[in-house]
Amino acid sequence: MEDNKLTYGASVFDFDETVGFSNNVVYASKDDSVVKIASDEWPIVGEKYIAEGYDFDFTDFNKVTNGTPGPLINKLRNQINKYGNDRVYILTARQSDSEKAIHKWLLTQDIELKLENIVGLGNSTGEAKAKWIKENLINLGVNDIYFVDDAFSNVEAVKQMFEEYPKGFLIKGKSIITKWKN
Repeated sequence: MEDNKLTYGASVFDFDETVGFSNNVVYASKDDSVVKIASDEWPIVGEKYIAEGYDFDFTDFNKVTNGTPGPLINKLRNQINKYGNDRVYILTARQSDSEKAIHKWLLTQDIELKLENIVGLGNSTGEAKAKWIKENLINLGVNDIYFVDDAFSNVEAVKQMFEEYPKGFLIKGKSIITKWKN
């Protein structure tokens, strides 16, 4: 009976505008035009620049510049305190080169998350995040997943991926948007 199914959970947090804020920027270039896009603007305007054929330089995101706590930093801290840091993840669109910088910044906030649980995808699409969750969590038996991100498209992609599973396969898959005011 499904009610007796063992629960194996994980929490997955985006970094930028979710766990932390930073002054990092994306450089978008096309022809002779270069546009500097702030981290908090990327989820809003990024798709527009992609559609217009801009090239992007994300190397500034390999560090955490002037990092400050985001709206879900306490939720991250609480999940680690409650479940341990084996099943709590940071899943960011930043490149993998950023993982050590994020880890170092988390330590300044008295958060000890294992370095290997900080994943830089190098891809800002919701499909990439959904694929990572499927391949690295669901396919390994995780059946109760909490996912939070500031980009609506990422939240929707993960939610749609959760809905692909038959009733009872996932005990709970929760995909929510970060709410914050600047």
